[in-house]
Amino acid sequence: MKPVGSEQQLDATFAALADATRRAILARLAEGDATVLELSEPFAMSQPAISKHLKVLQRAGLITRTRDAQRRPSRLRAAPLANVNAWLERYRVHWEQSFTRLDALLDDLQTAKAGNGTKKTARRKPR
Repeated sequence: MKPVGSEQQLDATFAALADATRRAILARLAEGDATVLELSEPFAMSQPAISKHLKVLQRAGLITRTRDAQRRPSRLRAAPLANVNAWLERYRVHWEQSFTRLDALLDDLQTAKAGNGTKKTARRKPR
Protein backbone atom coordinates (compact mmCIF):
# COMPACT_ATOMS: atom_id res chain seq x y z
CA MET A 1 0.00 0.00 0.00
CA LYS A 2 1.28 3.46 -0.87
CA PRO A 3 1.64 6.15 1.78
CA VAL A 4 -1.25 8.58 2.14
CA GLY A 5 0.93 11.48 0.98
CA SER A 6 1.45 9.90 -2.44
CA GLU A 7 -2.31 9.30 -2.79
CA GLN A 8 -2.93 12.97 -2.04
CA GLN A 9 -0.29 13.93 -4.60
CA LEU A 10 -1.93 11.70 -7.18
CA ASP A 11 -5.34 13.25 -6.43
CA ALA A 12 -3.92 16.78 -6.78
CA THR A 13 -2.20 15.87 -10.05
CA PHE A 14 -5.34 14.37 -11.57
CA ALA A 15 -7.40 17.35 -10.42
CA ALA A 16 -4.93 19.72 -12.07
CA LEU A 17 -4.88 17.66 -15.27
CA ALA A 18 -8.69 17.59 -15.43
CA ASP A 19 -8.74 21.04 -17.04
CA ALA A 20 -7.88 21.41 -20.75
CA THR A 21 -6.31 24.86 -20.23
CA ARG A 22 -3.95 23.51 -17.58
CA ARG A 23 -2.99 20.59 -19.83
CA ALA A 24 -2.26 23.07 -22.64
CA ILE A 25 -0.15 25.15 -20.26
CA LEU A 26 1.85 22.07 -19.29
CA ALA A 27 2.33 21.21 -22.97
CA ARG A 28 3.67 24.71 -23.57
CA LEU A 29 5.97 24.49 -20.54
CA ALA A 30 7.33 21.18 -21.86
CA GLU A 31 8.90 23.32 -24.61
CA GLY A 32 10.57 25.62 -22.07
CA ASP A 33 9.99 28.16 -19.32
CA ALA A 34 7.38 30.86 -19.90
CA THR A 35 5.92 33.90 -18.16
CA VAL A 36 2.22 34.50 -17.49
CA LEU A 37 2.11 36.87 -20.45
CA GLU A 38 3.66 34.26 -22.76
CA LEU A 39 1.33 31.55 -21.45
CA SER A 40 -1.79 33.69 -21.86
CA GLU A 41 -1.13 34.50 -25.56
CA PRO A 42 -2.88 31.47 -27.13
CA PHE A 43 -5.90 31.69 -24.81
CA ALA A 44 -8.88 34.01 -24.86
CA MET A 45 -8.51 34.71 -21.16
CA SER A 46 -6.93 37.30 -18.93
CA GLN A 47 -3.53 37.06 -17.28
CA PRO A 48 -5.19 36.81 -13.83
CA ALA A 49 -7.18 33.79 -15.08
CA ILE A 50 -3.96 32.17 -16.32
CA SER A 51 -2.37 32.97 -12.94
CA LYS A 52 -5.16 31.05 -11.21
CA HIS A 53 -4.46 28.03 -13.40
CA LEU A 54 -0.75 28.36 -12.60
CA LYS A 55 -1.53 28.34 -8.87
CA VAL A 56 -3.44 25.07 -9.25
CA LEU A 57 -0.53 23.57 -11.20
CA GLN A 58 1.93 24.84 -8.61
CA ARG A 59 -0.07 23.40 -5.68
CA ALA A 60 -0.13 20.07 -7.49
CA GLY A 61 3.65 20.26 -7.82
CA LEU A 62 3.50 20.23 -11.63
CA ILE A 63 5.28 23.57 -12.04
CA THR A 64 7.66 25.83 -10.16
CA ARG A 65 7.76 29.59 -10.41
CA THR A 66 10.95 31.58 -10.03
CA ARG A 67 11.86 35.23 -10.03
CA ASP A 68 14.31 36.51 -12.61
CA ALA A 69 14.53 40.31 -12.18
CA GLN A 70 11.13 41.51 -13.41
CA ARG A 71 10.17 38.15 -14.91
CA ARG A 72 8.46 35.31 -13.05
CA PRO A 73 8.88 32.35 -15.39
CA SER A 74 7.12 29.06 -14.75
CA ARG A 75 8.89 25.74 -15.25
CA LEU A 76 7.49 22.24 -15.71
CA ARG A 77 8.15 19.70 -12.95
CA ALA A 78 7.65 16.25 -14.44
CA ALA A 79 7.98 14.15 -11.26
CA PRO A 80 4.22 14.14 -10.48
CA LEU A 81 3.55 13.07 -14.07
CA ALA A 82 5.94 10.15 -13.56
CA ASN A 83 3.82 9.14 -10.54
CA VAL A 84 0.68 9.24 -12.70
CA ASN A 85 2.46 7.14 -15.33
CA ALA A 86 3.46 4.57 -12.68
CA TRP A 87 -0.15 4.41 -11.46
CA LEU A 88 -1.45 3.97 -15.02
CA GLU A 89 1.17 1.31 -15.75
CA ARG A 90 -0.67 -1.21 -13.55
CA TYR A 91 -3.72 -0.83 -15.77
CA ARG A 92 -1.72 -1.01 -18.98
CA VAL A 93 -0.66 -4.52 -18.00
CA HIS A 94 -4.32 -5.45 -17.46
CA TRP A 95 -5.35 -4.09 -20.86
CA GLU A 96 -2.45 -5.82 -22.62
CA GLN A 97 -3.51 -9.13 -21.08
CA SER A 98 -7.12 -8.50 -22.14
CA PHE A 99 -6.05 -7.69 -25.70
CA THR A 100 -3.87 -10.80 -25.81
CA ARG A 101 -6.87 -12.94 -24.80
CA LEU A 102 -9.05 -11.15 -27.37
CA ASP A 103 -6.43 -11.77 -30.09
CA ALA A 104 -6.36 -15.48 -29.20
CA LEU A 105 -10.17 -15.67 -29.31
CA LEU A 106 -10.30 -13.91 -32.68
CA ASP A 107 -7.62 -16.27 -34.03
CA ASP A 108 -9.66 -19.26 -32.82
CA LEU A 109 -12.83 -17.88 -34.43
CA GLN A 110 -10.98 -17.19 -37.69
CA THR A 111 -9.56 -20.70 -37.71
CA ALA A 112 -12.97 -22.22 -36.96
CA LYS A 113 -14.62 -20.16 -39.70
CA ALA A 114 -11.96 -21.18 -42.23
CA GLY A 115 -12.32 -24.80 -41.15
CA ASN A 116 -16.10 -24.78 -41.55
CA GLY A 117 -15.88 -23.46 -45.08
CA THR A 118 -13.53 -26.17 -46.35
CA LYS A 119 -14.40 -29.14 -44.20
CA LYS A 120 -17.36 -31.36 -45.07
CA THR A 121 -19.15 -32.95 -42.20
CA ALA A 122 -21.27 -36.08 -42.37
CA ARG A 123 -24.96 -35.47 -41.87
CA ARG A 124 -26.83 -37.56 -39.41
CA LYS A 125 -29.90 -39.39 -40.49
CA PRO A 126 -33.05 -38.33 -38.72
CA ARG A 127 -34.37 -40.88 -36.26
